[in-house]
Amino acid sequence: MISEEEARAKILGAVRPLPPRKLSILEVQDCFAAQDYSARLPLPNFDNSAMDGYAVIGSEAKTGKRLRVIGEQPAGADRQLRVSAGETVRIFTGAPIPSGADAVVMQEDVTRDGDEIVLNTDADPGEFVRRRGCDLGEGQKILSAGERIRAATLGLLASQGLDEVLVGGEVRAAIISSGDELVKPGEELDAGQIYESNSALLFGLLQRCRATVASTEHCGDNLDSLGKAFQSAAGNEILIVSGGVSVGEHDLVQAALKSLGAKIDIWRVAIKPGKPFLFGSIKKSRPSPQSYPSGRGSREAAGEGNLLKESSCFVFGLPGNPVSAFVTFLQFVRPAILKLMGAADLDLSKVPATLAVDLKNDGDRVHYFRGRLEHGSFAPVGRQESHALFGLSRSNALLRVAVGQSFQGGDLVEVELCDF
Repeated sequence: MISEEEARAKILGAVRPLPPRKLSILEVQDCFAAQDYSARLPLPNFDNSAMDGYAVIGSEAKTGKRLRVIGEQPAGADRQLRVSAGETVRIFTGAPIPSGADAVVMQEDVTRDGDEIVLNTDADPGEFVRRRGCDLGEGQKILSAGERIRAATLGLLASQGLDEVLVGGEVRAAIISSGDELVKPGEELDAGQIYESNSALLFGLLQRCRATVASTEHCGDNLDSLGKAFQSAAGNEILIVSGGVSVGEHDLVQAALKSLGAKIDIWRVAIKPGKPFLFGSIKKSRPSPQSYPSGRGSREAAGEGNLLKESSCFVFGLPGNPVSAFVTFLQFVRPAILKLMGAADLDLSKVPATLAVDLKNDGDRVHYFRGRLEHGSFAPVGRQESHALFGLSRSNALLRVAVGQSFQGGDLVEVELCDF
């Protein structure tokens, strides 16, 4: 049994980012940039009005001043108007500032009198004018390699005229559950059977990582069927096996993997819940990165003549208890997937919280308590056993308590957000 830190280091040491792909800007939300991007245009790209009103010369715009309206400038094409002393231009939000003008008076602050206006307030130079480059300078970095692309980032990239973005590779994952006692939801239960819930749980977690779930399958405790399922799933980047990784006579996952020549790097980690955790790899072949076209089909095997490059399908054997599967996925599988996708930050977000109760860890493994963070206070929710799915469903944060560590209610702690 190895420590949590050793296990994570081994896993991330084995994983390398996948070849990048170029996708439409409308497809890249929550992907990770594969290169730095800098502004090609300043924002705004020209001086423009922040209000509907009148463009004026600030130094002469005093209360009671009468100005002649010489034209109108709507948003859109620059009409190349020029404001001289005693003149003004009717202007609208987003419209280019006419030459000679350096301020805008809101339409509510003037009185219109035919082709003239009377100012009802003073206007200082620069008032209600958005200066060229005041938000973003040309050449300024707008996105770093490894940074997650958010909805607001899409708007920023589009403002630069970009319709495609180079992002990290697509991670395809297969989920295989095992156990004779498990029944697919929707079917009838016999005595001693339970519904198989981990596949749905893992499916949701993979989607939140933006991995593609290529397949889900259930196998009974049968060496031959497990081996065939593993072999079929090994064409993906990730294979997640739920259950069957402990030491019982019906825990056949290791034997089935080894029959395929899989390399087992980790088995059992000092973490609670989740000790019976497995990590390994199965060799596979896939087209070289040069053979991938851009766009959605970039990861599909191309036709004849493609160079083949040997790679690995990474195998994660998670405990059958749902809370154990959840915790080990977040601590070990999620960081590996993010690294494959080219992410720079592999950790769950952490925030400070005030602990609502006393907690201590008298065991020999680091313990992740599941609980709820509300209004800056964290409290464990429900039973903390590895089977307690209801308490997990009400939790949105994890508190890591090291071996021998104890906290008292009111202590300031750091919790990991897991509101998935």
